[in-house]
Amino acid sequence: MRSITQTILTLVLFATYLGIGALAHDTHFSLLWALCSTLFVWAGPAQIILITTLGSGATIIQSAIAVTVSAIRLFPMVVSVLPLMRTPTTKRRELFFAAHLTAVTLWVECHRFLPLVPRERRIAFVNGLGFGLVSVCLTANTVGYFLAANLTQTLGAAILLLTPLSFLFSTARNSREVADVVALTLGILLYPLAARMNSGLDILVSGVAAGTIAYGVHWWREVRA
Repeated sequence: MRSITQTILTLVLFATYLGIGALAHDTHFSLLWALCSTLFVWAGPAQIILITTLGSGATIIQSAIAVTVSAIRLFPMVVSVLPLMRTPTTKRRELFFAAHLTAVTLWVECHRFLPLVPRERRIAFVNGLGFGLVSVCLTANTVGYFLAANLTQTLGAAILLLTPLSFLFSTARNSREVADVVALTLGILLYPLAARMNSGLDILVSGVAAGTIAYGVHWWREVRA
């Protein structure tokens, strides 16, 4: 739990979930509903999609599909983090909460903190870190919900923008391999081109293209070595 005080992303999450709490209030959802969405969805962008789609009159099925599509991005993060916690005696049920709690913030911090934690204690560490971050966000939801009347639309949008910016800078800080740098740089450069397609899949297209090229660069370097 103490590790949540050692990352700036805790403050970013708090500010972000202030905005989500205010958004839930403005779209006439209850505080309990907003807290449950944080607890069970646990992904800021997915929660924004859920709130805005339901608030605009979409059906539950349509909203569920939209949230599921947005959550696919978390699957590679779960796949990359869980092996860092496994031991030869680890049971699958012991990884259930760690898998649920793995979002971008936890993924970033796991790669920073886990090398310093003995492997047999990593599951407990990740659960503690994850539940600590969830607790911070639940608190922020509550505060933001009751402050909604005094939060302007521009300020709310600016607060929500903190999340992608913080993830970008954190990813850049943790990029140690050449392939990481190539993927991040190409992703940024290719995004404006993908956005011109007006397909709604600009982030996916630029991410897949940049990741594929970065993997090719990594493979080529390995072959030459």
